[in-house]
Amino acid sequence: MRQILWFRRDLRIIDNKILEKASNEVLPIFIFDKNILEKLDFDDKRVTFIYDAVLALKKSLQELGLDLYIFFDTPKNVFTKLKNEGFDEVLCSCDFDSYSIKRDKQINEILPLKRYLDSFLINPNKNLKKDGTPYKVFTPFYKSLSWLTSSDKIGEAMINPNLKLSKYENKTPTLDELGFERVTLPEFLKKSPQNRLDDFKEKVKEYEKNRDIFYKDGTSNLGVDLRFGTLSPRMIFNEIKKSDKENSEAFIRQLFWREFYNYILFHFPNSENENWNGIEISWSEDEEDFQKWCEGKTGVPIIDAAMRHFNKTGMMHNRLRMIVSSFLCKNLLIDWKKGEQYFAKKLLDYEASSNIGSWQWAASTGADSVPYFRIFNPYLQSAKFDKEAIFIKSVMPELKDVDAKLIHIEGALKDKYVNSIVDIKYSRDRAMRIFKEAKNAKV
Repeated sequence: MRQILWFRRDLRIIDNKILEKASNEVLPIFIFDKNILEKLDFDDKRVTFIYDAVLALKKSLQELGLDLYIFFDTPKNVFTKLKNEGFDEVLCSCDFDSYSIKRDKQINEILPLKRYLDSFLINPNKNLKKDGTPYKVFTPFYKSLSWLTSSDKIGEAMINPNLKLSKYENKTPTLDELGFERVTLPEFLKKSPQNRLDDFKEKVKEYEKNRDIFYKDGTSNLGVDLRFGTLSPRMIFNEIKKSDKENSEAFIRQLFWREFYNYILFHFPNSENENWNGIEISWSEDEEDFQKWCEGKTGVPIIDAAMRHFNKTGMMHNRLRMIVSSFLCKNLLIDWKKGEQYFAKKLLDYEASSNIGSWQWAASTGADSVPYFRIFNPYLQSAKFDKEAIFIKSVMPELKDVDAKLIHIEGALKDKYVNSIVDIKYSRDRAMRIFKEAKNAKV
């Protein structure tokens, strides 16, 4: 039996299911998928991160007496070629977005594909209600998993020590050969995944209090690791529970929001492109407003600071994500799908299910989403979570000498900053009316 170990969203050797389930002679591979890369900008930050993570994985496997063979091609071409080399089957982790499902079906027709749950904690096809239907609301979904969320430890995969490397001639492509340039990543990503986890363990006690304050470093900073599997969700769950069980609940709950959104996309795949709750909104087609939102030129300081920081770093604090998405979908009345697609292009930790679920939540169109009448006031939000405008001023030097109180008052900046493209009260009332009409029409 000759097996191909296809690393995808599991770029690590610790707690990796395919390294546990593999046997005998193996060929570990990673594919820089041309189907995906051809749609990305040449300076996409994710490619730099993934490239470095793949090289680190290669080194880790070499220390085990194995190796990692790195391809730049389509998966279909790679596996057609490897089948002719006499390999019998492929081991990989599960992935649930639409492209991954189509890709895996295609590869399974070339070589038998064995998939293992490794990027998430639960199999979305198994945790159903008593009537056999999927949960649609987070709280009962979360409560149904109390047997898991209340546990102290989830079993982790062990490496099979008896694996033998199947030698293969293959040259590792450079970033330049992939068609990308190396870009600067946020400072915290220069640390190892384990060091990032260790850093967060020191913050867990204050996590619930600090996670909404976007000028503080109070979040986990583990989204990229979860997305690309440089840390497994089991490892993170176990280490956080072990380090501070008493204060871990707030973070564990957030970890399961990620599970919930993956669960929803699995059971309702049309929600990737359609309003999950079926309402029809008369969205604005104002492209100029959308571009100003993208570029951070709306005239609303907290929105502009968040979007400029995002465009520069590929990172955005969760509270800021809620504020800018509410502004786009409610105040500007622009379709959530446009915002989701823009985030998909820029987010370092972009994950289809979480991004789609979060945008549908903000737009009041998704599963267990915010009620349509709950609309974030960006000025009140910035006053509450950035009172001294520390974050805003760090991004927008043109406001560094302005009294922070004025930054949090609509229209108070006058000649100190550009005028807002929309009146908050007017746009709020407009959104309330249009969403109410849409909801009544559906009923």
